Amino acid sequence: MSQIEMVDLDSLLPSTHPYRRFQAYLPHPTEALADVNQLKGADGYGVKRLFRCLLLQFIKDLSDQDLERYLEENLAAKWFCAFTLSEPTPDYSLFTRIRTCIGPTQPSQLFATMREQLKAAGLMSEVFTFVDATHLIAKATLWEERDKVRQQQIEKLNNEVLPKVAVDTQARIGCNGKKKYWYGYKEHVSVDMQSGLINKVATTPANRPDVQGLRHVCPTQGAVYADKGYCTAPAHQAAAQRRCHLAAIQRNNMKTKNRDRDRWYTHLRSPYERVFAQRPKRVRYRGMAKNQSAAFLQAMAFTLKRLLSWSLHRGMPERKTGTRPQRQRTVSTHHGRPNRSRRL
Repeated sequence: MSQIEMVDLDSLLPSTHPYRRFQAYLPHPTEALADVNQLKGADGYGVKRLFRCLLLQFIKDLSDQDLERYLEENLAAKWFCAFTLSEPTPDYSLFTRIRTCIGPTQPSQLFATMREQLKAAGLMSEVFTFVDATHLIAKATLWEERDKVRQQQIEKLNNEVLPKVAVDTQARIGCNGKKKYWYGYKEHVSVDMQSGLINKVATTPANRPDVQGLRHVCPTQGAVYADKGYCTAPAHQAAAQRRCHLAAIQRNNMKTKNRDRDRWYTHLRSPYERVFAQRPKRVRYRGMAKNQSAAFLQAMAFTLKRLLSWSLHRGMPERKTGTRPQRQRTVSTHHGRPNRSRRL
């Protein structure tokens, strides 16, 4: 005798699942995605649910094909993206179209809304801010571009010639120091030093200096701790326009360099370098718009994961303070030497 039981997807998901905690921190995307509701091919799903799919892609670090399979097989993923238990999930080709349609503006608004919610809850402030930039590689080698340059009888392959021969016309060759070169983009990030959460993020071509990226990620108050790439006069002017104090490490050839102070700045900055260690060094897409949108989604995924780790840590019993065992002292018995057999 067969029995039919009505099952709800919400009842299948445990109450302590991480996706339920993510749901509490995410902003409502109604206003930000109001302009892209009329996307062809998304009428059966809706832009809001497709945006959740894109965010889930960065949370789990999946490709478009893997995301399609993950939504089909995982019940928690269906619940997070507001799909029903028997509803068909999107094809991977739809993710490319919705990503192009949304662009960088809507993810920027959603990330700014999340940041304001965290500030209102007291989880983020702009008192002390860590600022730095990292490289994003678009292509490891440029042999094909070099061959095209030779066919066109051009002498050098540089940033002026690359838009004519490269597939990604907005990527550039960047340099860090005298030996590190890459082709792609540069990601500028500001991190709140109180919480370790990402405050602002921006993507520029690789040949742009760090000072130009500071204008996009500089906070509106407090002190900004930066490395040697921000010790120039334009960086101080950009920080002063935002009413910030720039505490940048100075170069070794500067007359006003204070090594003790710069050593202290390095000590303050070192714990927040892990933000770049957890972020990918290669871009997923071509063009500034898609990579900037990916930077906002990656920052939102990083924020959700860090908030989840906070909630799990707060649920653990706190370690008692003031109960550290004291060291055992020895009694001197022979010519000032301790007798290890006798303990107090």
